[in-house]
Amino acid sequence: MYADIIIDITHEKLDKVFQYRIPSSLEGMLEVGTEVVVPFGRGNKETKGYVIAFSEETDYDPAKIKSILRKDSGAMAIEGKLVALAAWMKEHYGGTMIQALKTVLPIKKKEKIRQKRTVRLLLSENDGKQMLDTYLHKNQKARARLLAGLLDQPVQEYELLTKKLNVTAAVIRSLEEQQVLTIEYEDALRNPINYQKKECVAITYTKEQLTAIETFIRDYEDGERKTYLLHGITGSGKTEVYMEMINHVVKQGKQAIVLIPEIALTYQTVMRFYGRFGDRVSILNSRLSAGERYDQLERIRRGEVDVMIGPRSALFTPFKDLGLIVIDEEQESAYKSEQIPRYHARETAIARAQMENASVVLGSATPSVDAYYKAKYGEYVLFELTKRAKGQNLAQVDIVDMRQELKKGNRSIISDQLKELIEDRLQKKEQIMLFLNRRGYAGFVSCRACGYVVKCPHCDVSLSAHRGGRLVCHYCGYETRLIEHCPECGSSYVGGFRAGTQQIEDLVKRMFPEARVLRMDLDTTKSKDGHEKILSAFSNLEADILIGTQMIVKGHDFPNVTLVGVLAADLSLYSSDYQSAERTFQLLAQAAGRAGRGKVAGNAIIQTYSPDHYSIQMAAKQDYEGFYEAEINYRSLMGYPPVNQLLAILMSGSEEEHLKKAAGYLKEFAERINWQKKLVIIGPTAPYIEKVNDRYRQILYIKSKEYRFLIEAKDLLERYIDMNTGFGSLRIQFDFNPMNTM
Repeated sequence: MYADIIIDITHEKLDKVFQYRIPSSLEGMLEVGTEVVVPFGRGNKETKGYVIAFSEETDYDPAKIKSILRKDSGAMAIEGKLVALAAWMKEHYGGTMIQALKTVLPIKKKEKIRQKRTVRLLLSENDGKQMLDTYLHKNQKARARLLAGLLDQPVQEYELLTKKLNVTAAVIRSLEEQQVLTIEYEDALRNPINYQKKECVAITYTKEQLTAIETFIRDYEDGERKTYLLHGITGSGKTEVYMEMINHVVKQGKQAIVLIPEIALTYQTVMRFYGRFGDRVSILNSRLSAGERYDQLERIRRGEVDVMIGPRSALFTPFKDLGLIVIDEEQESAYKSEQIPRYHARETAIARAQMENASVVLGSATPSVDAYYKAKYGEYVLFELTKRAKGQNLAQVDIVDMRQELKKGNRSIISDQLKELIEDRLQKKEQIMLFLNRRGYAGFVSCRACGYVVKCPHCDVSLSAHRGGRLVCHYCGYETRLIEHCPECGSSYVGGFRAGTQQIEDLVKRMFPEARVLRMDLDTTKSKDGHEKILSAFSNLEADILIGTQMIVKGHDFPNVTLVGVLAADLSLYSSDYQSAERTFQLLAQAAGRAGRGKVAGNAIIQTYSPDHYSIQMAAKQDYEGFYEAEINYRSLMGYPPVNQLLAILMSGSEEEHLKKAAGYLKEFAERINWQKKLVIIGPTAPYIEKVNDRYRQILYIKSKEYRFLIEAKDLLERYIDMNTGFGSLRIQFDFNPMNTM
């Protein structure tokens, strides 16, 4: 027998399968995904590799084929299903097989498992009392103390016993040698969830919730595995629907994965799932130590976990019998990988589900245009939740035109109306969330007097300010000079936005000195439990005002929050890519949804310089359908996804001229293979940040009506790059339907 092996070496461009003979000592011990050690190269250097297939024949001279040396004892086996998924990812997102395998590998090496030690008394009560008398007679006080303790309680934890009775390991060992007691060892696998048990409240489902649950169960019972889009307004009870679906799958002896976009959402989400499923729930995220991650994977291997919750990487949890994948807040860009392969968790989850006969549920109050488009055309099954689960009304949303504030002489980032409402809520002992919309900010230039934004005349996206007084389009490379006065109204109030959460915090503390203020951003959540501590403090009413970036406006449920203020709504609206309006609508609708989730009605204030833009108007009305219709018309007109498909080829190199020359050659080759005219080629151009870590950057875009044409183009471009040594010093990535510019 021979094994096909991918070699794990740092030179990742080597993506070739090598055949090795399976020695008799390893027959029956290998499976797809096993990590092995093989002799590689002329020097037969011991190198690790992954088994991806087996065969009884070889294309090479059998006498020249080397043998596998051994299994790698320090590695965990990969599921064969995940190897197949890695192959799918390589094909659909580019890169090499080894890069895809490293993405799906659940863990790289074994960690030492902590062990729980238990001391058990071996003597009967009578024999124990006699031995106790002997110890007392010989004045062996420590031994007598230990034995007396065990006579009171025959089985005790080792560590508690030593502390409680103040005895040493030597004393315990001496009684073990006398066969008075025995020490029992048990693996103590850690559960990283710090859960305080709360009373479970009986849930009464709305008709819309019941329809979604019953339809899913009926399809599952009939053996139909579909992809569902659960579109529910904020507070409509999507999580309760997920849990009922998961409960049904778990009762069938299967497992479920729940993806959440950010670690910040883990705490509240996990607490709700833990209340329902107990310690059969676990989490995987980057904040866990290597030992904690290993323990969770060991618990999975032993069948102790039914539900895994975590961000994007939790998608590759090595469950043996996967039944359901839930992706909450499916619209989030956090589900798109920034590393090779630049996969999207949504499409990858659907691919894994198809391979393993599982279902997929996508949930959002503000679905991605891409997902809603597919639901509209029948590729996904659409469920709508139009009412809040507890009957509360949506918050009243007001739009504040910051141009008028400037005319009134108010140059503060906090409008007069928002200031009055904050004072009102502080008097009523109600809580406030202030959201600084910095997401997607890429140096756009606008006029604070009239709201004018400088846009590309060819691509209808905002131009970005670059060094040297240039305004540049990141799609087609169009360039013009930085303006000093607004061409619409002549105002000199032209420029970018510079305030951050820390400046907002300082301002709020000066304005409202009596208020207790918390700030939640990357700086305040660096520690392992940073998110949890801040959210717990706010939930426990230890603060009046929570200031933060997008991490505070998604998925959280604070019943005492009755006011949400959105500061600078325009920052995401004019980021330099085609999805800016979509992201703005989503963020504003999510932010407004945080207010009034308890018994008291809520208000939301959206501050903007573009009050008439459809994304802001529809967000204020919480009208997703109205937004979708306007946005899909824009995408159709401009040929952007999901109507067309888009491939970004991201290139970087240490020599600027060499990089530009290579990008030009790549464009020429793309034009040569476009003989059927199925592709539209744009660029190459520089992204907003042209240089990072002494590496220059360029982007080439290719559009097509069908995804498969882009896959074909990617395959041909990869071969062209591999054949030409001039590309060897460059880093080249393929990004399908990118979430933002590089």
